[in-house]
Amino acid sequence: MILKFTKMHGLGNDFVVIDAIRQAVNLTSEQIRRIADRHFGVGCDQLLLVEPSLNPDADFRYRIFNADGSEVAQCGNGARCFARFVHEQGLSDKPEVRVDTQNGSLLLRRGESGNITVDMGLPRHEPAQIPLKADREAVTYSIDVEGKSWAFGAVSMGNPHAVLLVDNIDDAPVLSLGPVLESHALFPERVNVGFMQVLHPHHIRLRVYERGSGETLACGSGACGAVVVGVGQGLLKSPVQVDLPGGSLSISWLGRGNTVLMTGPAVTVFVGMIEL
Repeated sequence: MILKFTKMHGLGNDFVVIDAIRQAVNLTSEQIRRIADRHFGVGCDQLLLVEPSLNPDADFRYRIFNADGSEVAQCGNGARCFARFVHEQGLSDKPEVRVDTQNGSLLLRRGESGNITVDMGLPRHEPAQIPLKADREAVTYSIDVEGKSWAFGAVSMGNPHAVLLVDNIDDAPVLSLGPVLESHALFPERVNVGFMQVLHPHHIRLRVYERGSGETLACGSGACGAVVVGVGQGLLKSPVQVDLPGGSLSISWLGRGNTVLMTGPAVTVFVGMIEL
């Protein structure tokens, strides 16, 4: 099987995007892992599939696979790349497209500046919806790791996020604590772990250890989750500039009952073909 693909990134969070409308695509987990491998494949944090919509109210179906081959329901940086891809490939000339995901629909808008705004939907706070093993919803939860207690906020943005407040993300234990929390028993479906440094109520720095991919240069849903948690804890006010290792995003959230809006760039790197 020979597949045409496009390599893209959103603030360095990189993707292999495949048109599954104009070519037949049926990938196994092993093939996805091979494509994502940075030594023997193309290399990416996630693989994105553009498929025909199953819902007449949507324009496309948006599917996301982590580098380890697991399918997930949400990826904000990927959604921005998805919007640019369908426009550049001539699949849609609409300034606004709606896509189906495992977590419902997303609305993607192209701006005149080239930035993409994604309506990420309503955050979910109930532990069962995150999912998180907790008796009741709380502003902060605690977890013990090797005799030390860590406080974190939790929310679902279509995928689970735990957000820890740190003094400085430069020396935060992202690579040591991140993988431990990612697969901790408190999180039945694993979790994305964000380490947030508050500079100002409208400005934070963030590093994210993503489930199935490790630390990435940017995580769009992680940026949304951090802002939701920060607003809920009284630390932040919308809009918030989120500085990630790969660049900055603008996140707006006006509180409970409102959807989260994420705005940022999407870049096409190259196109190619791979034989599987």
